[in-house]
Amino acid sequence: MPTEGKSDMERIGLFSEMGYVTIGDKYVSQYMRPFNEAASKNRQMLPGGTKTLSALQAGYFEPQFVRIFDGEAYSNPVQLRRRYRLAESKKNLGKAFLPSNGDKLPCGLGSYYGTIGGSYAYFSPQLKASERYIPPGKNFYTNPGKKGTGYGYANLTIGEQYPHEPDGYEVERTNAKKVQEEHKRLVKGRPFKLNLYPQEYFDMNPYFTDKPLPPVKKPPPDKPTAPPFKPSSPAKKVRGMKGGTFDPYPSHSADPYVITKSKAVTTNKERQFFHPPPGPKSRPVTSIITLNVTRSLNVKNYKTAQLTSY
Repeated sequence: MPTEGKSDMERIGLFSEMGYVTIGDKYVSQYMRPFNEAASKNRQMLPGGTKTLSALQAGYFEPQFVRIFDGEAYSNPVQLRRRYRLAESKKNLGKAFLPSNGDKLPCGLGSYYGTIGGSYAYFSPQLKASERYIPPGKNFYTNPGKKGTGYGYANLTIGEQYPHEPDGYEVERTNAKKVQEEHKRLVKGRPFKLNLYPQEYFDMNPYFTDKPLPPVKKPPPDKPTAPPFKPSSPAKKVRGMKGGTFDPYPSHSADPYVITKSKAVTTNKERQFFHPPPGPKSRPVTSIITLNVTRSLNVKNYKTAQLTSY
């Protein structure tokens, strides 16, 4: 850590800065430096100039015409095919097969002339003798379904018609009253009430409360407002006589004109310079290729690792 200036941790984010390989080398300016120094030294390759393509041998790279096959024999493809056919014809044991007669052509639809065999009984268009068709007997008959929904219509069901029973006046109310009286007769005592019955978190009526309301606050008495301020006389206009100012002439100040110097650096009570806290520092980052190589090639598989090609 240096005695003066920033530490290595504050400058580059490392505990100690690594040494450099180029310590003591001479400085070489990059200004007007050639891209390839070796190309500008010693003797260079001198071509013989451009050649124009023509029918002469000078338009080619070689001084004389060079054959692709030197010393090969001439072969006639037609003669080779004839020799091959003669060699194949000698393998035949007899003459070529020739049919005795030519093909026979049919003379119309339904004619068997020209076929190998004649007609077949299975394909004869004549009808075969068959027994007389006797239709099956008739099924039982039923009456058609009666129209209607069954509610409010007579004689639509399978059985007999339901007897009609007239409803009394307010039958449901009378039956409910009887059930309520029977329930009160069976109840013994008052309904059980538990003082610790859990209540809802929010009341059903937000304006309902069991506590007594506080007394109504009386409104504060109205304070009398003061009348607005009105000057005794209208404002005076500024003129050369100084009639519109508080003082007729400006007051004279005996203080000398002194220029106050602004402080360059803010210091504290102990007269020490203020250094802001250092922010996050950047540090060297390992490349993605190196990380992938390290993950794929480690201590366990470096002997059996194989090269993967894409």
